[in-house]
Amino acid sequence: MSFIIPSIFIIWLIAVIAETNRTPFDLVEGESELVSGFNVEYRSVGFTLIFIAEYVRILLISVITTILFIGGTFSIINNSIIIIIKTLLIAALLI
Repeated sequence: MSFIIPSIFIIWLIAVIAETNRTPFDLVEGESELVSGFNVEYRSVGFTLIFIAEYVRILLISVITTILFIGGTFSIINNSIIIIIKTLLIAALLI
């Protein structure tokens, strides 16, 4: 039973990296052939919203990973603000 959690975490980590289009999985666009797609088509507000959405997705996935695998909501002190701060600090380490 103890080998199941690390293997699930590795599969989760690979899926998360693929979902957020990070380094080994960002070859879908073929950057040498494109002129960077939405960077050319959208102006400042649309471009900013797209980039903010990408980084919010990364932060959200980091928080979900912290809660599922690292025990981000477990705390000896039952103060909700401390639990939230602890979860966000651990999630920031995963970014």
